[in-house]
Amino acid sequence: MRSRSGPSAGQRERPSAHGAAGGPLPSEPETEMDDASKTPLPPAGLALVATPIGNMDDLSPRALATLAGAEFILCEDTRVTQKLLVRHGLSIPLRPLHDHNEDAEIPGILVKLRSGAKVALVSDAGTPLVSDPGYRLVRAVIEAGLPVTGIPGPSAAVLALTLSGLPPHPFLFQGFLPPRGGPRQAAIAKIKGMEQAGLAATLIFYEAPHRVAETLAALIEGLGPERPAALARELTKRFEEVRRGTLAELLAGAEADPPRGEVVLLLGPPGEAAEGAENLDDALLAAMRGMSLRDAAASVALAHGLPRKAVYARALELSRQGEGQGARENPPTD
Repeated sequence: MRSRSGPSAGQRERPSAHGAAGGPLPSEPETEMDDASKTPLPPAGLALVATPIGNMDDLSPRALATLAGAEFILCEDTRVTQKLLVRHGLSIPLRPLHDHNEDAEIPGILVKLRSGAKVALVSDAGTPLVSDPGYRLVRAVIEAGLPVTGIPGPSAAVLALTLSGLPPHPFLFQGFLPPRGGPRQAAIAKIKGMEQAGLAATLIFYEAPHRVAETLAALIEGLGPERPAALARELTKRFEEVRRGTLAELLAGAEADPPRGEVVLLLGPPGEAAEGAENLDDALLAAMRGMSLRDAAASVALAHGLPRKAVYARALELSRQGEGQGARENPPTD
């Protein structure tokens, strides 16, 4: 950031809005933040355009101009994107791109991009690819050596994080948990294993409103009822709400007053002296006194029902701290 305490070397003093002879001064050098009116639109190629997550007035001027200049717009649901275009007076051809047709659509899109077309990609709401389709297309465009750019804007996950009152970094965005009980519990158990191996981050999930209560119950079963948490819903809309408390308190609230609309769930990091982490470290230190790192991690992971690679990472950290003298580094291959 430039200092504004005085003129930089080579610059003359500017006592007024005009020079000594009354003529206009030379134009100011470009600043770190460009004036939107001077910022060029993306060149030919694929532009990832963030769209509003609720309030349609949150579409930025540059996003609007990029959509207006596109040959066609790739979107999840043409009906949803058409409403946005109508709201802003645009009429641009729309082409659906979703999980079921993305692979089939990629070759034709690459042909258009190679011919110099400007193509925009949007999701139904928020920033493309964040728990939405488009990743395979972006990878294909990059591998083809074609340009990709982005127009930043709304993200429900980031906005919910800033409103939650939970530590803003580090954070781990998990998207949607599996909707069925067994896979969901397995996913939560994996998270617990990572936390026992040293992960300490605010966790962010998307969830459908009709599954919020059962998901909170599953999180309580897997991570404990006193975990600090937040539930954000209908962000940027008329009924925006953020509920804050423990997982147990949020579950009681969800059962008494079921949330409606788009929901983001957030969990604060576990306590620094979490009992599970202490028990894991004790078990690893004991095993590392007579085994290699790989064998110690495998033994403890099996005993605790935790992912081997996560436990190995924790064992390696302990070894580098001098806690596990004599243990040999030999990472797991699975």
